[in-house]
Amino acid sequence: MNIEEQINQLRQELRDHNYNYYVLDNPTISDFDFDIKLKELQALEGAYPEYHDADSPTLRVGGEVTKNFQTVPHAFRMYSLDNSYSKEDLEDWEKRIEKQVDGVVAFTCELKYDGASISLTYENGSLVRAVTRGDGFQGDDVTANIKTIKSVPLKLKGDYPAFFEIRGEIVLPFEGFKKMNEERLALGEEPYRNPRNTASGSLKLQDSSEVSKRPLECLLYSLVGEKLPVHTQFEGLEKASRWGFKVPKAAKIARSLDEVMEFVSYWDIHRHELPYETDGVVVKVNNLQQQEELGYTAKAPRWAMAYKFKAEQVSTKLNEITYQVGRTGAITPVANLVPVELAGTTVKRASLHNADQIAKLDIREQDTVYVEKGGEIIPKIIGVDFTQRPSQSVPTEYVKTCPECDTVLVRQEGDAKHYCPNYEGCPPQIIGRIQHYISRKALDIEGLGGETVALLVMNGLITNYADLYTLTTEQITPLERMAEKSADNLVAGVAASKAIPFERVLFGLGIRYVGETVAKKLAKHYKNIDALANASEVELISVDEIGDRIANSVVSFFSSEENATTLERLKLYGVQLEVSAEKLENQTDILAGKTFVVSGVFERVSRNELKKLIEDNGGKVSSSISAKTAYVVAGSNMGPSKLAKAEKLEVSIISEDDFLQMIAH
Repeated sequence: MNIEEQINQLRQELRDHNYNYYVLDNPTISDFDFDIKLKELQALEGAYPEYHDADSPTLRVGGEVTKNFQTVPHAFRMYSLDNSYSKEDLEDWEKRIEKQVDGVVAFTCELKYDGASISLTYENGSLVRAVTRGDGFQGDDVTANIKTIKSVPLKLKGDYPAFFEIRGEIVLPFEGFKKMNEERLALGEEPYRNPRNTASGSLKLQDSSEVSKRPLECLLYSLVGEKLPVHTQFEGLEKASRWGFKVPKAAKIARSLDEVMEFVSYWDIHRHELPYETDGVVVKVNNLQQQEELGYTAKAPRWAMAYKFKAEQVSTKLNEITYQVGRTGAITPVANLVPVELAGTTVKRASLHNADQIAKLDIREQDTVYVEKGGEIIPKIIGVDFTQRPSQSVPTEYVKTCPECDTVLVRQEGDAKHYCPNYEGCPPQIIGRIQHYISRKALDIEGLGGETVALLVMNGLITNYADLYTLTTEQITPLERMAEKSADNLVAGVAASKAIPFERVLFGLGIRYVGETVAKKLAKHYKNIDALANASEVELISVDEIGDRIANSVVSFFSSEENATTLERLKLYGVQLEVSAEKLENQTDILAGKTFVVSGVFERVSRNELKKLIEDNGGKVSSSISAKTAYVVAGSNMGPSKLAKAEKLEVSIISEDDFLQMIAH
């Protein structure tokens, strides 16, 4: 055996032992013998550098230092999950599913582990990229740190596809978390608060050798990609396990909601025996074709639901109610509490939502209140311990004027919230609008954060987002914590934002009720800011999914003289206020006014590409067939009930080739 063969054999042996130990929890060699083999390989690699392999087991110790984590877009968006808290919630979800898909629906039940989401990309069996969830559209490249986690395979085995992504959760087991805290306490340092936050923070450590010292694990739960060699979610889990990934064994197929609830009930009790934090069960439609049929809302897949275990609850004293002003002028009452431990974190504040909620629960200062984490994320007050109420207690009188600018608050009929109408002069509204404008999903201005925006406003350098484009290094440098390099980066980041596409700029303008999805629809329909600004409420309501409330808000925004002046300045500075010519080239109105339903499996383009082609050519995609449906684009394996419904309603059924011919130009 020559040297190269010897090195490759040692690498494979060590990979197999790593897999047995960290994935299967079934070591077949002692730690001592493993270390001997590892040192032998290190010596050979040192003596023969020409046989370097970036995926060698010897490189698991890290050492790469990352000063700035590069932000990269996800090839496939990472969605959130809708939550449910009762069997009734799941029954409602099941009814919605049955209306939209054909055939029997089975479910895959998996435990919902509480860690940091990660997306791993593999090419030809090698890990090439690891990206955090970020905002779902883009995240941070943390590949160097992820490579130090022993349960993440650097090379796969078996019949894996040439290219795919796999999603999972980086977790810190309780035992490892306990040891880390024992070491910190021995050094006189503050202990970490909880495993989840510690796992998440570990991914952003600059020195990967420090990450390698932490006992992190990666639990995988979802394959992502085009034309994957699996037909069901459960089959995907089994395949991933055979390729070398650590896939939790608790997953189970459920043929009915009763079986789903059996799984939930069992793990609600036995989750405390697990080595990791878990806060619920994820229920997914098992059949991947049915998943595609169901599609997504703006935030979550329609084919999955998180069933959350009952939230942990504690009681504490409410010291004071204060009021926050948001960027839209909305007033949010906040309960300032005596600090209390809840689900692994110290809770000091909780949202009280609005005046109606305070009145409904009769919440008062100095009350002893019950607090829980809504979905185990955001603390909320769910009740009052009236036996502990002080005798001199008086009902809460909701604030009448803005706590920041003293303007009298207003409350529209049918709206739960109070608002400060001082749009142009209320500092938190000014700061909040600019912070929204620079946020990641909007202009994403590098070198400019929320605190810096507040600093710029308080020092009188900016009063709206158009002012950002007039800032100079000389103006910024004298400010607190702003060195010349930071000022240069800020000015450069603002200049670079001029290339951000129109739909993101429109979202960044902060028009009330115009979120990310609505901004895309409006940008696509009106093509430029002038056409949108001149649209009437009636015209706006005619746009797909735009209702009275959004239309009224858009018209109100553009009728403001101050907003009109700001927009003219943005135009002058070169901000993108129209759809780019390149984007327009790929769009037509050939399918305008026509609604399509896409069903089945396709050969020439993927289902998602087909939907995009429909929208790019002016059509609308619907998930269910109705009298308004113009065409059903049918691939192979189209469901029989969809076929029957289309025939009953006399909806035209066309093939993939028919559709592509329809848009050929």
